Amino acid sequence: MPPEHTAHPQEIELKLALPTLDPAGLQKRLARLPLLARRKATRRQLHNIYHDTPARQLHAQRIALRLRRVGSPEQPEWLQTLKMGGASDSALSQRGEWEVPVPGAALDAQVLQATPWAGLDKGGQWFSALVPCFVTQFERCSWQVRKPGGSVVEVALDIGQISAGERQAPICELELELLAGKPEALFDVAREIAAALPVLPLGQSKAERGYALLDDALNQPLRAQPPALEAAMALPEAAQCVLREMFGQFSANLNRLRHSDDPELVHQARVGWRRFRSAWRLFRPALAGCAAPSWEALRPLLTFVGELRDLDVARLETLPALADAYAGGDAPRQARWQAMLQSLTDAAQLQRKSVRYALEVPAVGQALLAITEWLEALPGLRARPEADAKESEGPPLRPWARQRTRRLQRKLKRALDAATDAASEHRARIAAKRLRYAIEALRPLLPRRRARRWHARASGLQTQIGAARDLAQASALVSHAHADAALAEFVRGFAAAQAGQR
Repeated sequence: MPPEHTAHPQEIELKLALPTLDPAGLQKRLARLPLLARRKATRRQLHNIYHDTPARQLHAQRIALRLRRVGSPEQPEWLQTLKMGGASDSALSQRGEWEVPVPGAALDAQVLQATPWAGLDKGGQWFSALVPCFVTQFERCSWQVRKPGGSVVEVALDIGQISAGERQAPICELELELLAGKPEALFDVAREIAAALPVLPLGQSKAERGYALLDDALNQPLRAQPPALEAAMALPEAAQCVLREMFGQFSANLNRLRHSDDPELVHQARVGWRRFRSAWRLFRPALAGCAAPSWEALRPLLTFVGELRDLDVARLETLPALADAYAGGDAPRQARWQAMLQSLTDAAQLQRKSVRYALEVPAVGQALLAITEWLEALPGLRARPEADAKESEGPPLRPWARQRTRRLQRKLKRALDAATDAASEHRARIAAKRLRYAIEALRPLLPRRRARRWHARASGLQTQIGAARDLAQASALVSHAHADAALAEFVRGFAAAQAGQR
C-alpha cells in the first residue's frame, strides 16, 4: 500500500504560504534548491470534498472530514480522512489524523468507528446529517527529505484552488509533514527553503480557509483574541500562549493583506506586532536565557506598514471630519479637497504595493519563520533537568501578573507627570498602550475592578493623545501631497489650534 494510503495516528506539519506573482514557476525553483535537487518528485492531482452538518458541528469541534480523490476521474482512488485537534493557530500544527481507502465517492460510517468519532457521534446523528460543504482541488508536487539523525520530511507544493459555491480562492503553499523523527527537522528544512524563496508562516489550514470562504469571510481582519490564562499555568506556558496569539494576529493579517485592500488588515497587522513587542517586554525578565531571535530584517516591512496605516488614518478618519469646515459648500474648495484626498489615496495604493513587495523578500520570511520556531520552543523551558525545574517554571503566575501590571501603571503615571510637549506626550501614550495590552492579555489573573479601572484610563489616554498625533500626522501628509497651499495651511492651523487647546 503506498504511504499516502496508510493511517497516521498523528500528523505534525509546518504550513508556509508562498507570496509570489509566479506560482507556475515555483516547482522549478524548488527543484533547483540543493535540498531537493537530487530527489525524485512525485506529482498527484488531488480533489477533496469536505463534509459537515448544516449546523457546522464538526467545525465547532475543530474536526475536518473529507473524501479525497487521487488521480483522474476515470481511474480514481478514494481516501477518507478524519483530522482532529490542533488547538492553536500556529503554522506548526499537531493533530490526530486517520486516513484509509474507501470503495468510492461516499463516506463510510464503518471506517469511522475505529477512530475517536465513535465517542463523539454515538447515535450516528452527525453522520446522517453530513453534507458536502466545499472543495479543494490542487496539484501536489512532493519530495521526501531525509535528515541526519533519521528524520524524514515530506515537502509538498500545493497549487490550485478552494471552491465554496460560486466563490473561489487560490492555493499556493508548502506543507512540510514530519514522517519520522522530531519536529525540529521541519524547521531545518523550512530554513533551507526560506533562504532562497519567500515564505510566510501560515496558521490557517485549507479546511479553515474553506469554511471562511463559505462564509465570504476569507480575508477578514483578525482582531486580538487573548487566550484564557489559568493561574496554574507555568510562566513559560503562559508566555507562549500570549505571544503566539499576538504573533498569529500579526502574521495572519500580513497573509490576508496580500489578497485584499481592506485598510483594517493593515491596522490589525500593526496592532498585532505592537502587542507582540509589548508582550515580549512584559515577559522577558521572566524568560532569562530564552532570547527572542532578531527581527531586524522585518524593519523595512514594518516601516511600510506604519506609513500605509498613517495614510489610511489621515484619508479615511482624520481629514473627512474637517471637510465641511474647509469647503463650506464652496465648489472650488470642495474640488481642491477632493483632489487632495485622491492624492493621498494614490499614495496609499503605492504604499500597499511596497508592503506586498516587502513580503516577497526572503529575509522577511526567514525572520518570521525564526520567530515561529522560537515560540514553539518556549514550553521546553519546563523540560530542564529536575534540579532547576522550579526555576524554569518561574514564580506563580497570578502574583507575577499583578506585580508586572502594577509596575506598568507606575510607569504610566511617571510618563504623564513628565508629559510637557508632543514628544513626551507620545512616550506617555506608548506607556498607556503597554499597560492596556498587558491588562488585556493577563485579565483573568488580575483583580477585576482594578483591571477595569486601569484599562479604561489607559485606553482613554491612548485615544486622546493619539487623536492629536493623528491630526499632526495628517497635516504633514497633506503638505507632502502637493496639495493647494491654502488647504495645507488650513489643516496645519487646525492641528496647531487643537494642540494649543490641549
